[in-house]
Amino acid sequence: MAGPWSAVGSKDSVAVLKGVGRQAAETLQEMKIETIHDLIMTFPYRHEDFQLKDLADTPHNERVTVEGRVESEPSVLFLGKNKSRTTVQVMVGRHLIKAIFFNQPYVKAKLHIGEIVTLAGKWDRGRQIITVQSHTIGPRTGGADFEPVYSLKGSIHQKTFRKLMRQALDIAKSDLEDCLPERFRTAYHLASIEDALEWVHFPVDGEALKQARRRFVYEELLIFQLKMQALRKKNREEEGGSFIDYDLNELKKFIQSLPYGLTGAQKRVVNEISKDMKEPFRMNRLLQGDVGSGKTVVAAIALYAAVTAGQQGALMAPTEILAEQHANTLAEWFADFPVKIALLTGSVKGKRRQLILDQLAAGEIDMLIGTHALIQPDVAFKKLGLVITDEQHRFGVDQRRVLKDKGYNPDVLFMTATPIPRTLAISAFGEMDVSVIDEMPVGRKEIETFWMKKDMFGKIVGRMEKELAAGRQAYVICPLIEESDKLDYQNAVDLFQQLSSHFYGKFTVGLMHGRLHSDEKEQTMRSFSEGEVAVLVSTTVVEVGVNVPNATFMLIYDAERFGLSQLHQLRGRVGRGSDQSYCVLLADPKTEVGKERMSSMTETNDGFVLAEKDLQLRGPGDFFGRKQSGIPEFKMADLVHDYRALETARKDAESLVSSEEFWTSDEMACLRSQLEKSGALAGGRLD
Repeated sequence: MAGPWSAVGSKDSVAVLKGVGRQAAETLQEMKIETIHDLIMTFPYRHEDFQLKDLADTPHNERVTVEGRVESEPSVLFLGKNKSRTTVQVMVGRHLIKAIFFNQPYVKAKLHIGEIVTLAGKWDRGRQIITVQSHTIGPRTGGADFEPVYSLKGSIHQKTFRKLMRQALDIAKSDLEDCLPERFRTAYHLASIEDALEWVHFPVDGEALKQARRRFVYEELLIFQLKMQALRKKNREEEGGSFIDYDLNELKKFIQSLPYGLTGAQKRVVNEISKDMKEPFRMNRLLQGDVGSGKTVVAAIALYAAVTAGQQGALMAPTEILAEQHANTLAEWFADFPVKIALLTGSVKGKRRQLILDQLAAGEIDMLIGTHALIQPDVAFKKLGLVITDEQHRFGVDQRRVLKDKGYNPDVLFMTATPIPRTLAISAFGEMDVSVIDEMPVGRKEIETFWMKKDMFGKIVGRMEKELAAGRQAYVICPLIEESDKLDYQNAVDLFQQLSSHFYGKFTVGLMHGRLHSDEKEQTMRSFSEGEVAVLVSTTVVEVGVNVPNATFMLIYDAERFGLSQLHQLRGRVGRGSDQSYCVLLADPKTEVGKERMSSMTETNDGFVLAEKDLQLRGPGDFFGRKQSGIPEFKMADLVHDYRALETARKDAESLVSSEEFWTSDEMACLRSQLEKSGALAGGRLD
């Protein structure tokens, strides 16, 4: 390439750029920008749109650029030290609007009646006001319609950064490598890397920006899915994967012995799981099912399949009470079958514990149910073939791995009652196969859900009392444990005292929250399960797994503080028996999102519908909780809006990873290098 940059390329340091001194270089380094390539791959987080718009077509609260004629003398109101508001009337097309300038009193001297001005700012459609962010005197001439805005640090300003970007793009054009194979660019009409970079940083119009984004979204999702599919391939093809040659006739006998028939969805997932178990590779499957959809029955069938093949099964639950519930349920179902079931939790100690460990090591125990006690060093199986983790997101990755490692690559089934939207399942659990129970058992009554304002609290307690008088039980859920100076939300301790006083001499009220010792939590929950406590006031620690069929009433205080998925999980603690159940959301939401959340809860009991809605309202980062979500940070892709591209990328990645060409051809070398950087290959080819 001729010119001043002929000896410089994208791998060179940003220090070669004009305007990058020591301080700027250090600031760029803080932004993880060391090379010219790093710089050009730093995308704007938004673009300022300077295209002139018709206000009639501009939605409320959107940024807009307009031309208009000044119709009044500007007036300035001083609001205190260095604060002011300047207001002027401007005719924009056929709209007479107000333009407001904050803390810019000097514009009064520049704005004259009859003069044309160009204004850019936020449009308040109802009040017909533009809050001006930038302006020029005179009609709009020249300048780009779209201006990139970057997330910057230190003393580097947008204008400076754009100048650096212009230099960097001119340099990098000489040696850009396009990682996307031509077949994909052609098939999906995607821009080349050179065009896409030019258009994302300096778009000539909206269409160019759209095409740049399409290209980078697909590329980003493809590389991510290649990593997921490579991990999946590696997991499936690990040497010595479990092969469970179960007895189909025995399995059918067990299914026929169950107190109720399987739903169509249960049959489908049982077939998916049993097919995996017969394969010579290790099963790595996620089983999703809404609250009460019958995941435990599916788990029991899978465990029995392992037992009929002469192997052992393990089921790990997050709490002792949930582990006990599973053990009791399985003991009931397998009462007429030659299956030995044992329960191992932290409460099992001394000789009783040692006996279980001895029998387990000798292969005399077929199914071991328990908590994290299953992963203690002295717990040894004779032949562990299947590991099931209930509410898998409650265990850390290391805890799940320790249990898996107690067998020789046993099949692994993760279960969750948290409905996960398909886009998130593909992303967070992309290396797994996913089975979904999306059908509820026949005859199950829907929980009637109501949204009520806080001034109705007395009436709600009266309705709760009717349920209690009929011999049933109630949950009262609230978001805080004790008073907070910062948040004016009812807390569990206050509510417990209030209800204890109200029901004194009639019904016993219990209190449970995260600050109680685990033994106290277990005891409180046991008292509620056994009916000794009529009303359980609790924080969200009851969210997962508790099964009290006699509980028919739930009150969620300050319900606007919870996400939709969490509200749905909480609601699922009632409605587990044959009686009609009720859930009351006590909330005075101040935002539109809060109101929409409450309305959605009253409209559907379908967890998957709510999960999709929650994803739209909260975004993927908050869906699982940011700390351990497993959701990657994308530069350009958005899992909510780009779900079609995600599906396409997954399909393409699966096809590539399973092909010989991907691992050998020169055309795929760049994609392979991206995989190597991600660590998914762990030292080489997977096949």
